[in-house]
Order: sequence, then structure tokens, then C-alpha cells
Amino acid sequence: MSIQKDVSTTPGAVIVPDVPAPWPILAALMTVALIVFGLAWELFLDPLRPGGSWLALKVLPLALALRGLYAGRIYTYKWMSLVIWIYVGEALVRVAGLTPSERLLAWNSLALSAALAVTILAGARAQMRSRKKIITESADSSSS
Repeated sequence: MSIQKDVSTTPGAVIVPDVPAPWPILAALMTVALIVFGLAWELFLDPLRPGGSWLALKVLPLALALRGLYAGRIYTYKWMSLVIWIYVGEALVRVAGLTPSERLLAWNSLALSAALAVTILAGARAQMRSRKKIITESADSSSS
């Protein structure tokens, strides 16, 4: 049994909105694309070892974030805004790869991870704007 506080009558209480559309859908789609691309790269396209490598596990944090990104949870957007730079950095390091196929895959990975970073940051910014608007409206309604 959980007890929930009724914040609608509490003065100064503000409900934090979720990330507004279309950002959750875009972030989820780009995350799925980066997961599929990362798995394909490390298992089939150009694995470090024949037959695949353990580096395919690098997509695990993305898989863990998928539900929160799709639901528009700002907490997930905040920690993913930090984690995504690991994927950008890995792609930048692998751009200087030994083979042309590795370089091409790294450029594609860089494009996907940079696009996901921009989407996450834009979604978080849109949520901040929504929150600021709610706070302003609630302050206006309480003062009148």
C-alpha cells in the first residue's frame, strides 16, 4: 500500500512534466538504431575477433535506457546526456581505424551517436521549457 501526497492542494508544489513529443519517440528510435548497429558491427560486419567479440556488450547501457527514453523520463535523459559521449568518443577513436570498412562503420556510428546526443539534449531542453511554463502559470494563478 502506497501513500501518495495530494500535490494539487499543496502551495508551491509543481508536477514535473515528462519530455514532450516528439523527442521521446525520436530518442527511442535512434537508440534502437544505435543498438542494432553496435551489435551488427561487433558480431557480423567487422568484429575484432572472428565470430564476434565481447565488445558487443557496449550496447547494454543503451538497452537499459530505452524504456526511460521512450517514456520521456527526464532522469533517463539526464544520465544518457552523459553516457552518450562515451559512444561518440569511441566512434572518434575508431575513425582512425586500420581498414576502410572500420573507418566507414566508425563514421556511421559517429553520426548515429551524435544525432542521439542532439536529440537527448533537445528533449531535455524542451522539458525544461515546459516546466518553466508550468511554474510561471502556477505562480500567476496563485497570485490572482
